[in-house]
Amino acid sequence: MAAPIIRIDNITKRFGPLTVLDGLSMEVLPGEKLALIGPSGSGKTTILRILMTLETISDGHIEVDGDQLYHMRKNGSLVAADDRHLHRMREKIGMVFQHFNLFPHKCVLDNVTLAPMLTKGVAKAAAEKRAMELLDMVGLADKAKSMPAQLSGGQKQRVAIARALALSPKIMLFDEVTSALDPELVEEVLNVMRKLAAETDMTMLLVTHEMGFAHDFADRVMFFDRGKIVEQGRPDEIFRTPRQERTQAFLRKIIAAGHRV
Repeated sequence: MAAPIIRIDNITKRFGPLTVLDGLSMEVLPGEKLALIGPSGSGKTTILRILMTLETISDGHIEVDGDQLYHMRKNGSLVAADDRHLHRMREKIGMVFQHFNLFPHKCVLDNVTLAPMLTKGVAKAAAEKRAMELLDMVGLADKAKSMPAQLSGGQKQRVAIARALALSPKIMLFDEVTSALDPELVEEVLNVMRKLAAETDMTMLLVTHEMGFAHDFADRVMFFDRGKIVEQGRPDEIFRTPRQERTQAFLRKIIAAGHRV
């Protein structure tokens, strides 16, 4: 079996007196599609933000693609990572946020090409060629010169996915990417993610309240509550025959609210 591409070892994350993640350990295999589900405030988004180095950890260690994330080797010892190490590690990971965070004063094409040109020194022509391929993949090649204000929410989110892919990450993180969209726009974004999951061997972590999509998308589902993994398994195991009462109660509420699981 391949070594995990993500190994989280006994990490704790505190915000002042509040412990959001409590001695969390988990592993993700290369190419795995992992869905993180659970109530709001259970720590799911915090995990993604920690992997993206948008939040630091209070205790523990994280390995990504064989390298320590928040530590590095120096004179035979593990020491806190410096900015150069963190920058190198960030290149392995892309993230798509709940709110699209596009540059409003730049057209779609420029939004997708900016990061490869600035962070990797990719020539403009090469960056634009790759950007057009990605925009075609997400169904927006005809919007390359449009400004974000001219796009629907679903289109903006698809541009955000193309922008994250432009850096060729090994790991993609999706944080509630449909929760800010009108219901009729959700499916167009989910279709892009289905295509990405089916056509690439990229490792993907998804935080979502779209249980039906999580069931269809994921190789494995983790149910979180209060900073801990309550239960994990194949989608059918979690959604059809959950073992833990806390998981069962959560899914009953989801079904009562009219969501498909």
